[in-house]
Amino acid sequence: MTADATSRPSPFTMIGESPALQAVVRSARLVAATDATVLVLGESGTGKELLARLVHATSRRARGPWVALNCAALPEDLVESELFGYRRGAFTGAQADTPGRLQQAHGGTLFLDEVAELPLAAQAKLLRVLEYGECQALGARRAERVDVRILAATHRDLHRQVAAGAFREDLFYRLHVIPLELPPLRERDGDLPLLVDHFAAALAARHGVAAPRFTAALLKRLATHDWPGNVRELRNLVERCVVLLHGRALSPDDLPSHWLATPSGRSDDAPVWQLPAGGVSLEALEGQLIRQALDQSGGNRSRAARLLGLTRDTLLYRMKKHAIA
Repeated sequence: MTADATSRPSPFTMIGESPALQAVVRSARLVAATDATVLVLGESGTGKELLARLVHATSRRARGPWVALNCAALPEDLVESELFGYRRGAFTGAQADTPGRLQQAHGGTLFLDEVAELPLAAQAKLLRVLEYGECQALGARRAERVDVRILAATHRDLHRQVAAGAFREDLFYRLHVIPLELPPLRERDGDLPLLVDHFAAALAARHGVAAPRFTAALLKRLATHDWPGNVRELRNLVERCVVLLHGRALSPDDLPSHWLATPSGRSDDAPVWQLPAGGVSLEALEGQLIRQALDQSGGNRSRAARLLGLTRDTLLYRMKKHAIA
C-alpha cells in the first residue's frame, strides 16, 4: 500500500509494503469481519491504535461509535468510574448519572490502549464484561447489558506481567483470542522511504509549506538507525524537517546533531564483539546467545529473534538445532 499526494490513503491505511507489515494487515482485515476480541501487541510507536482503527473501520461496527481509553493516562482511583460509569451519589462529586466508556461504545468498539496498566480491581470487572456482556456502573444496583467489541493494546510482555501477579491470567487469555503483533520499523524492509514520502507530503500540506526532498544519501543514513521510537519517531523527525527545512533537498548533514554520530556511538568498522585469542566454539556461543535472548525477552520468541537480528522462523530452526525448548 504505497501512498502519494494523489492516492489520498484513508486515515486508517497502514503505509508500507514489507511482508512483515502486510501479514499483520491481512490478519487484521480477516478478524475485522468477526466480533472476536483482539489484542494488538508491539513496541511503542509502531501504530497499534492505527491498526485497531483499521479493524473497526472495516468491521460491521464501522457505523457505530469508536471510543478509546488510554489506561495509562488515568489515576488509579478514576479508572473504574471512567470505564464503567457511575450513578448519582456513588461518591463525593457524583451529581448525575454518567455513562462510562463502555456505555458510550454500545453498538461499536472500545479500544483500551496500554491495557496492562489497568488496576487489578478494574481487570476483574472488565473480565465480566468480556464473558457476559454485562457492565455495572459504580453505585448501580444491577449490571446492564452492553454490546461492545473490545480491542486492547499494550507494548508490555503480558506473559511476564501475569507471572509477576500484575495482570490477571484469566483476563489475559480472554483478551489474547486474536493477537496481532506489529513489527518494529527496523524490521520493515523497504517501508522507510514510503513512510518518509507519506509524512512529508501530509505534514507539508498541514503546515502550508513546500515539502522537502529526502535525498538517497539521507534515506540511506536513516536506514542505519535503530528507530527505538519506531514510526512515531520517524514522523516527528520528518515534521521537524518539514517545518525548519521546507522546500529544500536534504542531505545527512541536515539531520539534528545527535543524528550525525555513528549509530550506537561506535565507528562503522568497530567490531561488535572481540574474538578471544584462544578462539571459541561457534556452536556453543550461538546456543548461549539464543538462551540469553530468550531470557531477556521473557520467553517471547518474536522478540528474542529481533534481539538476535533473525526472523522468527530462523530462530525456531536454531532452537531446534540446539535442543532449546
